[in-house]
Order: sequence, then C-alpha cells, then structure tokens
Amino acid sequence: MANYNPNLVKIHRNYSVEEAARLYGVHKNTVSHWLRAGLPYLDERKPYLILGADLKQFLQDRRTKKKQRCNPDQMYCFRCKSPQKPAEGFVEYLPTSSTKGRLSGICSTCDGIINKYASHASLERYTTIFDLSISTTPEHINNRAKPVLNSDIR
Repeated sequence: MANYNPNLVKIHRNYSVEEAARLYGVHKNTVSHWLRAGLPYLDERKPYLILGADLKQFLQDRRTKKKQRCNPDQMYCFRCKSPQKPAEGFVEYLPTSSTKGRLSGICSTCDGIINKYASHASLERYTTIFDLSISTTPEHINNRAKPVLNSDIR
C-alpha cells in the first residue's frame, strides 16, 4: 500500500476520479477503490466529484491509521510489519552525518535487518537500553594507504 502525500491536494478544488488519479499518478480504479473504502464524493451527477478537503482528510486518516509507534527498546521491522526488539539486544550505530546516524540490528522474530534513525546526542540513552556498538564512518577508498584497484581497467 503506497503512502500518498495529502498535501498535494488543493482543498478548495473539486476533483473528478480521473483528475485525482492523475494528481497521484495512479490508475483511476485506485481512486474508485478509495470511494468504496469511504472517500466521500458528490454523486448527484456524473462525473462524480470529490471535494479537495475530503480527499486530503481521507488520505491523512489512512496515513495515521497505518502508523505504528516504536517503544525506545524497539525498532520497526519491514518483514514483520511491526515494531520488534533486536535479537539479544545487540545494535550497531552507523553514522550517516556528523549529527545523525542509524541504529541497525537483527529482528528477534524473522532474522531480518531492523533500523531506527537516531541523533548522535541520543546515543547515551540508547547505551542503557541496548548493547550498543558504535562504528566509525567507513573511509573512502581514495583515503586508504593501499586502495584496492581493479587491474582490468586502465
């Protein structure tokens, strides 16, 4: 199920099924499924009209209904589609910038990779929750003393 941005909708405009489909780059049958799922529309005449405010509210409600909050000791697993605890509490911190990074572990249920983004300042809190291993940023190949080069390319 895709996550459609409700802010693309102009709330003071009316949309036909085709226009709403074109706005999100989906097939008109997708918008028809939204109508059957509870999206309000004006059905006095054809083509059916969807009020922009109703479309925006419908998409916002779908987005908030799908959200799942993770506790501090959990990370979201895309395989399980639910918050899970990392296996044996072991998590690795991989910095992505000077202020932020990614906590990465293995799901205790399905053995998939689970991730959670965290700031560098919040690492102290996570050290009390997880067995945390902090990695340094991987150095670039050009900064190594002996860079690995492909000898086939000249």
